[in-house]
Amino acid sequence: MTAAPHPASGPDTTVRAAVPGDLDAIAALHARARASYYRGRLPDALLDDAAEKARWREAWAGAVERPDTTVLCAERSGTTVGVASFRREDRAPVDSVMLHQLHVDPAHWRTGVGSALHDACVAAWHAAGHPLARLQVYWHNRRARDFYARHGWRPDEGRRPAPDDTHIGLALTLRACVIAPAGRTPPGTHSRGVTETPT
Repeated sequence: MTAAPHPASGPDTTVRAAVPGDLDAIAALHARARASYYRGRLPDALLDDAAEKARWREAWAGAVERPDTTVLCAERSGTTVGVASFRREDRAPVDSVMLHQLHVDPAHWRTGVGSALHDACVAAWHAAGHPLARLQVYWHNRRARDFYARHGWRPDEGRRPAPDDTHIGLALTLRACVIAPAGRTPPGTHSRGVTETPT
């Protein structure tokens, strides 16, 4: 399903459910995004390793087939410039959803793509009635941490990291459920999707 263009990113950006044909673009974008925030903190050999990239592509491929996970793509002029994935937390003490990944192509940072993806995720969470969303973010990824803080995420008091943890937990309290009009499905609520740490 294709969502209407999101006003935060301009009339040329569309957020829609991912399909298997998006896998090459998603995997390449993911590799570029990971390199941008892990470079200098992980060995270049790992970031540039073809087998590692193939492993991540396989992970995305498997996730797109999962019926319980949503993957959304942001497009500009037919090019994938962002991707997000989330899934309901089955064993959580409260009804919550986990944002596993949110990546924007580094060439499109600060152009509204991340906000468009985030807003589409939040709209789907509202429609599903989730009162809480969670994520894990790489401690050294200051850009991502600032992004989530601007969008209302706060430290997850219910999840304390281990002393040697490289990631921190954030949580977003969601407002009351938003009901979609009859016959309309919020973007991404029936799409399928992934796992890893968001950026």
